[in-house]
Amino acid sequence: MRVLPPAVRACVLGVVLAAAACAAPALLPGSAVSWPAVGLLAALCLGCEAARVLPFRGRGMPEGIGPFFPVVLAAVFLLPPAAAALVALPGGLAQPAAGRPVAVRRVWHAAQQAVAAWTAGRAYGLLGGREALAGPAALPYALLPAAVAAVVFGLVLTVLDTAVVAAAGGRPAATARRGAPALPRTAARRAPALAPYCLHGLVGLMAAVMWHSPYGPPAALPVLLPMYVSCWVFAQYQREHTAHQATVRALVQAVDIKDRYTRGHSERVGQASAMIARELGMADDVREVVRIAGILHDVGKLGVPTRLLRKDGPLTPEERRVIELHPEYGHEMVRGIGFLGEARSAILHHHERIDGSGYPYGLRGEQIPVPARVVAVADSFDAMTSTRSYSRARPVETALAELERCAGSQFDPVMVRALTAAVGRHGWHPVVTSDGAPRAVPAGPAAPAAPGEVLPGMPAQGRDAAQTGPSGPGRAGP
Repeated sequence: MRVLPPAVRACVLGVVLAAAACAAPALLPGSAVSWPAVGLLAALCLGCEAARVLPFRGRGMPEGIGPFFPVVLAAVFLLPPAAAALVALPGGLAQPAAGRPVAVRRVWHAAQQAVAAWTAGRAYGLLGGREALAGPAALPYALLPAAVAAVVFGLVLTVLDTAVVAAAGGRPAATARRGAPALPRTAARRAPALAPYCLHGLVGLMAAVMWHSPYGPPAALPVLLPMYVSCWVFAQYQREHTAHQATVRALVQAVDIKDRYTRGHSERVGQASAMIARELGMADDVREVVRIAGILHDVGKLGVPTRLLRKDGPLTPEERRVIELHPEYGHEMVRGIGFLGEARSAILHHHERIDGSGYPYGLRGEQIPVPARVVAVADSFDAMTSTRSYSRARPVETALAELERCAGSQFDPVMVRALTAAVGRHGWHPVVTSDGAPRAVPAGPAAPAAPGEVLPGMPAQGRDAAQTGPSGPGRAGP
């Protein structure tokens, strides 16, 4: 406890005392608590939490959405609030702690879940849930109290996590989620959405209904099986998604290491591509494909000699032809990565032009895949608004005007208008510049060009300059 800030210690201590007060009535002599039911449900909580370490389960279930929550909510529906708080304690104490101090984190999990279970039990009782569950038509009439109890359970967990984050960072609770807490490391990432808790509540209610059936408690156990199968499936999805993100990061880092002059370019192109896709109203899955395509559009540079990528002077025609192979190199590199999907077509065709004078295949108009047309605009926009060793950043307005001028010849006018509208609405806040420091490109008239600098309308003379001139000999981001 001594390693925690005083405000966090006070918060933890307060929640622990509240949990003790919630559970204490069940321990008093003469309390009407069914200890066999408490013991069975508490053992189920421990068993569900222990399932985290089984090989078939995999990893990836978000911390804070415990696999034993349906059991806790079943206890909320079956037992008095104080007994439900007791049931929540073992699973909370066994819950993994994502950092130090481990003991304090586990106590925190147990205490907050006990308080949440007690509060949910009180709400459930006030709405007549126990009477409805014991009646002849339990399920329809108990649905509303159970749904409210599940929402209250999730709200209490969220509020307590937000409070400890605010205590850790010394920020107001309204902004606490933006920081990193000192106690529950993933509390700031906990989504405020309550849908998972409603699902847990429904499963818990079904288990409670079966518990009251003529078959007794054993009938409640099969009800929980579909929930844990779905948790296992979700865990596998999370694990696969994490692996995908790690693959993308590794490829981007490899490109940045090889071509140090364009460090951060990939992330910024992905950012601009996502802005265009969002402006066009693309579905979330398509928007993610476009974003990844923007991030990986230059992965083929890994196959280009480093001396060409880092050359300060103009490229010879032979050197440019070598660099122009990078879209095909990139496509070959990611051919076997199944999750990239349509992103592969953008990697291959992001240097095609609407008028058919692009490379590698000279596609024109609608022949060019939509993701490639999006990335082409985002690529050139970032090339013009980023400082390179061979060119200075241009103002955003100048870059957008140049894109508009070349719309219909080099760029798809629809994509250009979408980027212009998105930047006008949200501004352009680049993720990172070539030197690694966040910086916005200033607005206003363009500054005079330095000797040898690539200006809009001039043939590109470096490795990653924007080709936006009417004559079209330059290339955007080769």
